[in-house]
Amino acid sequence: MCSLPVPREPLHRVAVTGGTHGNEMSGVCLAQHWLRMPRELQRPSFSATPVLANPEATAACRRYVSRDLNRAFTSSFLSHSTRATPEDPYEVKRARELNQLLGPKASGRAFDFILDLHNTTANMGTCLIADSVHNVFTMHLCRHLQLQTPDMPCRVFLYQAPGEETYSINSVAKNGMALELGPQPQGVLRADLLSRMRSLVGAVLDFIELFNQGTAFPAFEMEAYRTVSHVDFPRTEEGDLAGTVHPQLQDRDFEPLQPGAPIFQMFSGKDVHYEGEATVYPVFINEAAYYEKGIAFMQTEKLSFSVPALPALTPAPTPGP
Repeated sequence: MCSLPVPREPLHRVAVTGGTHGNEMSGVCLAQHWLRMPRELQRPSFSATPVLANPEATAACRRYVSRDLNRAFTSSFLSHSTRATPEDPYEVKRARELNQLLGPKASGRAFDFILDLHNTTANMGTCLIADSVHNVFTMHLCRHLQLQTPDMPCRVFLYQAPGEETYSINSVAKNGMALELGPQPQGVLRADLLSRMRSLVGAVLDFIELFNQGTAFPAFEMEAYRTVSHVDFPRTEEGDLAGTVHPQLQDRDFEPLQPGAPIFQMFSGKDVHYEGEATVYPVFINEAAYYEKGIAFMQTEKLSFSVPALPALTPAPTPGP
């Protein structure tokens, strides 16, 4: 299923972005630390650039100030034909600044790779978020991270629906992905998740270094989860919550949901059951940031697919005398 062309030159322009959401504290604190002490991001063939993506939201310890920055990297906001005005939301202005710093998106001048750091209040564990299965390089990177953490699940989540335009900050680069670690409350820093994220960032940079130095990676079989639909909470006619996530579903991200299983518990005491005909795999169950988006959880399908080998880079020819 992987089909996008793989890089044929070393990756030199790499960015690690944190604070895209200003209350997801692992990425916020790591970005701030690396801005003061960037040496940890240095590798022999490249040095990654740390970026605090949303400074105003970070200062306010809020997800965003005006609108979700991680949904603002679309052509409608970034296009040269879109006229900027003083009344534009802060995150739209910031998206344009980051597009100039790290892009422009879909251009040859864009960064080679962006790694974006996130936390979730849902029980997602260690989750690797990519746009689609068609990116050979990113799938090999995900596989590398899974091999580095055999003692814990390291699942791959594909956020982009078929035909949908990419909209995240890492989509500005030629390649990219996001780390999503949880559960962690908004505005709270947990030492275990901070340490895990720091180790994963190091493993990502080590993989890019291996690729730059000419390492070849063999083909493999992989599983990933792709979004099928979003499910809202039960609501009253006025739009208020009429129930909450059922205790039997809570914290069971990536586990199979069978037809007939309870998904909501109404305030009246009645259970609401899953009425679909196929088994799905819920993710971002009861995510705090998604209440405003009308999402109680996302339904995904599990995919199994083959990833072709990632060939070694061909050394650049030595100039003649």
